[in-house]
Amino acid sequence: MQTYDDPQVLARLAALQTMTVKELKAEWSKLMGREAPNNSSQYMIQRLSYRVQELAWGGMNKALLRTLDALADEYEGKKVRKSVIANSRNPIIGTRLIREWDGIEHTVTVLKDGFDWQGRRFKSLSAVARSITGTRWNGYRFFGLRPADGGAQ
Repeated sequence: MQTYDDPQVLARLAALQTMTVKELKAEWSKLMGREAPNNSSQYMIQRLSYRVQELAWGGMNKALLRTLDALADEYEGKKVRKSVIANSRNPIIGTRLIREWDGIEHTVTVLKDGFDWQGRRFKSLSAVARSITGTRWNGYRFFGLRPADGGAQ
């Protein structure tokens, strides 16, 4: 298991806090391999601190970067990176849908590839609605994501 209390890394991070803008720009060139931007010293300290840690312990892996890009696209309503995280009809991953039925409040969490209700995974909202009610329902309508008249929302 990797620990993140390496004295050399911690000393480098502390040293960044005491550097002048000129020293920060020199450090930027050394660590980033390009000329420093004309930003505030706090910005450079934050970015350099990340870079020091990235070099010592590694950065984000490609799968995580792809997931973050796709989540950003989903949040912004774009498909810039041609990657779809979830069904575009569904709310953003992590959204909790709450519906009262027969005096009981039911909470469903939107997942990347389905829905969670009471610790059980479902592929569709309709399957969740059927489990709750015992009858066939359009899941989007049951949870109020589509108007009762069937029109697009």
